[in-house]
Amino acid sequence: MISVVDCCGANISSVVYALRRLGVDATLTSDKATVAASDHVILPGVGAFDRCAAALADNGLVDTVKRLTVPLLGICVGMQLLFDGSEEGDLPGLGLIPGTVARVPGADGLTVPHMGWNQVSPGGADDPLVVADRAEWYYFTHSYYAPPGDAATGITHYGVEITATCRRDNFHGVQFHPERSATAGATLLRNFLAL
Repeated sequence: MISVVDCCGANISSVVYALRRLGVDATLTSDKATVAASDHVILPGVGAFDRCAAALADNGLVDTVKRLTVPLLGICVGMQLLFDGSEEGDLPGLGLIPGTVARVPGADGLTVPHMGWNQVSPGGADDPLVVADRAEWYYFTHSYYAPPGDAATGITHYGVEITATCRRDNFHGVQFHPERSATAGATLLRNFLAL
């Protein structure tokens, strides 16, 4: 069973449709027993960090997610929630990956939010979700980012180096939207489901 956590984000339906295009049925849920019983879990999120963190807490999902031993994929704010916290808000993240999410600086005429296609280069730790020997293009839309650290597996550049993909144990994260990233995004989702 594949669960898509229904806690926050306008991209939830597009994630479910992307999985259906791959021939996969997913359960959209905020039920902690369903999430705990899943073979794969996707944590999408769009919007404010605190809103998403509060939604996880309100549904009793914080400890459930932290105890998962199955593959989990955090998307956009869902990835940011894997970290200790964010400059965007006051609530703590899940603390599964060390670090604090920061605001994207609007330097060199770059607009914030960062919206559009960027190339992601492999970097840091190995990750079974990304192709290790080439860069791919993915669709981003975000105002906050995780600075690269030990968990970073892919990097993009938008004024600064941005963690585009990360992994710690069974917890994977992508700052971009694979469900909106054409063939490269579909490949990444397929690789995740094969874990």
